[in-house]
Amino acid sequence: MEKYIQPFIEVCQHCFKEFVGAELRVGRPYIAGKDSINEWDISAVIGLTGEARGAVVISMKKDLVITLTDMLTNTVHKDIDEEVVDAIGEIVNIIAGNAKKGLEEAFRLVISLPTIVQGKGHAIKWPNTQARIICIPFDVLEHAMFILSVAIEPVKGS
Repeated sequence: MEKYIQPFIEVCQHCFKEFVGAELRVGRPYIAGKDSINEWDISAVIGLTGEARGAVVISMKKDLVITLTDMLTNTVHKDIDEEVVDAIGEIVNIIAGNAKKGLEEAFRLVISLPTIVQGKGHAIKWPNTQARIICIPFDVLEHAMFILSVAIEPVKGS
């Protein structure tokens, strides 16, 4: 499983350094339950299909997504608005798209357009029942953190 997760860690680190000038500290990955309700305010979801299926989800608190959007757009946001939603969608799109390249030795994948879920205590309903959900915590911008969750299951016969 680690060989599938490592490209996501590397891409996250590169993405945050390149686009917002922030260094990430990677926490210890863990397995999450399929119906876990989380503490995050917003999540961006990208589906994976092809020789494997699953999803990539980035989840964070409202303050962090607003700060990141401000840094990316050189504007000031007071709340989650259309530009903030677009920013987290673009972040997950960049991460999934670049990690897909790192996984091409193992699978040919197609990624979906991002879907945004918001609201305190929201839950992600994962698209498959077999794959384990690996959550990778990242610390960023002093005391903020976010989670990147990845579930990849090879398609039988691929």
